[in-house]
Amino acid sequence: MRYQSPKGTRDFFPDDMALRRWIMSKWDHVSQRNGFVEYDGPIFEDLDLYRVKSGDEIVDQLFHFTDRGGREMAIRPEMTPTLARMVAARVNSLPKPIKWYSQPRLCRAERPQRGRLREFFQWNIDIIGEQSELADAECIFVLVDFYRELGLTPEQVEIKLNSREIVASLLQAANVPEAKQPAVYAALDKRDKLSPEAFEEVLAKIELETEQKEILKRFGESSGPEGLAAIKSFLTEAKVATTGCDSVRRVLELLNAFDAGAYCRFDMGVVRGLAYYTGVVFEAFGKGGLRRAVGGGGRYDQLIENMGGPSVGAVGFATSDVVIADLLGEFDRMPVASDAIDYFVIDADPSVFDVVLKITAKLREQGLATSFSYPRQGVGKQFKQAASRNAARVVIVEADFNTSNTVSVKDMATSNQTTIALDAFLNDPNGATGSDG
Repeated sequence: MRYQSPKGTRDFFPDDMALRRWIMSKWDHVSQRNGFVEYDGPIFEDLDLYRVKSGDEIVDQLFHFTDRGGREMAIRPEMTPTLARMVAARVNSLPKPIKWYSQPRLCRAERPQRGRLREFFQWNIDIIGEQSELADAECIFVLVDFYRELGLTPEQVEIKLNSREIVASLLQAANVPEAKQPAVYAALDKRDKLSPEAFEEVLAKIELETEQKEILKRFGESSGPEGLAAIKSFLTEAKVATTGCDSVRRVLELLNAFDAGAYCRFDMGVVRGLAYYTGVVFEAFGKGGLRRAVGGGGRYDQLIENMGGPSVGAVGFATSDVVIADLLGEFDRMPVASDAIDYFVIDADPSVFDVVLKITAKLREQGLATSFSYPRQGVGKQFKQAASRNAARVVIVEADFNTSNTVSVKDMATSNQTTIALDAFLNDPNGATGSDG
């Protein structure tokens, strides 16, 4: 019987692993240069931890089990609940603001599709202990910084901002009953994916009054500075809170100061489906054919308190290696995979093979990737093997080594070859090849 990897998972062959490592190295680099430190947690948690954060919406997407003690457990589908639990346990002793990042392996029991698998790696950036819009702006700046690190421009990727407070005020102004508000949130979150007719059908199923539907349709597509100003004017006339509009405006001002404003704009269509967001929310989208978000997050000021900690401000975002790989492919920004090595050591005669192993060990001690041929074979075949391994240089141990104590070093790109005493070569391997061909 032939076995395959489980549905929605991946095997990481060397080329795939190289891409994964490359993406994660970018996550590390961008996180650390922006002042974030790494953390991690267990790969499974109490099932109730996810119920506290997201209710039954997220529980339906979990791989869960009952342990031998009868406790309901779940393999982690996201990282924020673990982060909140950890911070709640030590919040009083941690210096503020807390700036942490992680890149865990996560699992979700959902239908695999482009950009979404059942198992994936996720980059999480979070700032905890800061209420001001500056934290929201810095989070979004880190995401912009990452896209710049990938070589992506504002013409290729954009970040859309909104606020749950704006949506709440709009529903209040429209007199939408509280019982219907979750369905309206979900409808607005899907607005960009629906035709006007389909959006009308969704609103009809919620059984809103005509005036309520007209308000949602009128402002559901609002975007940019003009759209934000129009919504604030409407909310002001309706005598409901406009603090959400002010927060989004301030975040955009700070992003301009960060020189990241070209990537960012207000868009009423961004609501974010998870129930715990409390303020500014944002999603990143590729501007090519990739029809889904490639990163997103927002403010979640109540989550730490719900986990047993104090009431503290919190904002963060996440993106996955799956959507980043799709985004790189979309704009031809994939890194060139390379399995090149620094040296390949050849013996001209089996009698000097021990010297091959000695040289290999010494070069590896200096951090130089070095290999050799397992079977004893002719020099020509060993050179072919060196070429197949993309070796930059070849060290040849001649049959008379025991009397000459020298080796030949050949640069595979230029074909320059020089003969040098072994000790001198090992003292300065990178200076070994000359121009005497």
